[in-house]
Amino acid sequence: MTVAQNRDLFLIQKPEEDVERDWADVSSVLGEALARFLAARESEGGRIETDLRGKLSAIAERVDRIEALSREDTVTYREKLEARLREMLSDNRIVFDENRILTECAVFADRIAIDEELVRLRSHFVGFEEILASTEPVGRRLDFLVQELNRETNTIGSKAQNAEIARLVVDIKCEIEKIREQIQNIE
Repeated sequence: MTVAQNRDLFLIQKPEEDVERDWADVSSVLGEALARFLAARESEGGRIETDLRGKLSAIAERVDRIEALSREDTVTYREKLEARLREMLSDNRIVFDENRILTECAVFADRIAIDEELVRLRSHFVGFEEILASTEPVGRRLDFLVQELNRETNTIGSKAQNAEIARLVVDIKCEIEKIREQIQNIE
């Protein structure tokens, strides 16, 4: 028979439980760990907010450029149309109707007009800033707003008649995707 199996040789005494003392030991360590966790979380949130603001600013700059290019497109289209018509009609000694050119330009301008989309994008930028300033959880609201940014950008892209605008739309969509990925990290 082994010594460990002989119960008469060993006396087992359990120490008296002191829940208050045990809790005091654990709570101080737990409190410090929680404080560090919250500080790290707040710090990370600040870095994410800074990153999101930077990306939003980059998008806003591209939107400004798109707006300027869009205005130029309408003027350029009118000038090109008028020049082509003058060239075609000069050989036949036909006088062209200035009002018809203006009507064609107006139809074209209306078809490629992105004013409404630009206004809504800028409105979403303001909403984005307001949400970032909130002290409540903002992840879902930002996710919805990113969908709206993407929708307006897609519409601008579908109306684009200018290669530079199309390139800027792609750049904006890339930034929006980065924002979407980043907001997956916040609540």
